[in-house]
Amino acid sequence: MNNDRDKKETRRLYFDDAYLTEFEAEVIDRLIVENQPALVLDQTCFYPESGGQPWDKGTIDGVEVIKVVEDGERIVHVLARDVAAARVKGWIDWATRFDHMQQHSGQHLLSQAFFELLRGETKSFHLGADVSTLEIGLAKAAEEDIERVERRANEVAFENREIKTYFVPEEKIAEIPLRRPPKVSGLIRVVEADTFDYSACGGTHCRRTGEIGIIKITKSERIRGNLRFEFVCGGRALRDYALKNRVVRHLVNQFNVKEADVAASVAKLTEEMKAVKKQARKSEEALAVFEAQEFIKRAEGKIIQQIFPEKSAEGARFLALNIIRQGEFVCLFGAMSESRSHVILACSESLKLDMRRLVPVVSPLINGRGGGGPTLVEIAGDPAADLTAALHRAADFLKKARNESPPS
Repeated sequence: MNNDRDKKETRRLYFDDAYLTEFEAEVIDRLIVENQPALVLDQTCFYPESGGQPWDKGTIDGVEVIKVVEDGERIVHVLARDVAAARVKGWIDWATRFDHMQQHSGQHLLSQAFFELLRGETKSFHLGADVSTLEIGLAKAAEEDIERVERRANEVAFENREIKTYFVPEEKIAEIPLRRPPKVSGLIRVVEADTFDYSACGGTHCRRTGEIGIIKITKSERIRGNLRFEFVCGGRALRDYALKNRVVRHLVNQFNVKEADVAASVAKLTEEMKAVKKQARKSEEALAVFEAQEFIKRAEGKIIQQIFPEKSAEGARFLALNIIRQGEFVCLFGAMSESRSHVILACSESLKLDMRRLVPVVSPLINGRGGGGPTLVEIAGDPAADLTAALHRAADFLKKARNESPPS
């Protein structure tokens, strides 16, 4: 794209009115961006990707706008196909625009609440397709503190305060109590949530905090020594609540308990399942000792090859280990789980084989990955993989590697 600042700039209509969804404009330049036709207009309602906020969706003369980016003071509209007209009409997808306004305005309230209550400074913001993220300069925060922040942000939202936008010259910006210093110079756009938050921001915002709706923090995690929070506002928060309410109702019916007791019931079931799995593991280990003896009795040579449709990968591994501990054998086993296929390759130490050499041989056949040590490797692959072919390939490789038939 051309960065020539002498060319005519694009007037940003969304600065004047974020609720404007239709406009007419003159084409002032035509470009090719990433092999797609693109237009620069003398004015536009389309918000370009900037400041953590995605570009607007919509059409120009009925053609889909697939991307909107800044090129200095010009805005470039990348199109699905070319538009030949010199004067065009644009249309903004209001549902997307309003969703972005709710999330971005909600972020301002959350950021100020974090700073007001916990002195946590905003490090970054990203408005995603489903959830938005906010990185706060805090090493840790108690659950009750996060709830206080969320409650404070919602209080301001429910007060339905006015959200104002205005421009301030750089030399007078010190008179505005900005939450953090501006990243730009010159004429600076300020977004103010009626005496609660002052931010230098070029994004699209609601007119009043009440339009943001509910602000809900849904997740927190540590990143780069800070805390990153996922959150949803307005329509997204409503959809999130509806989903979680369906899940809770389902669990209430499954456990036949009150909503308040669901978490305790799930915790109890989890502990019971852990106990059952622990007991099953012990039983599998004990059974493997006797199974190993049977396999050794029936073995026709030193290579024992078997697929276990009903045995877990762990069970197949227990069996292989018991066999190679009781004699000089190679075990080539396959097992299935609901989501993966497994190949277990093991050999007795005395055979002096390195089973790791089989990983690149077998892995491509099951689209798998794995590894291990010289006497035991495990490879997990696609659930529909041909385990029979994989084990045959492993056996053939061993024969060629020893330059002889399987030892017997």
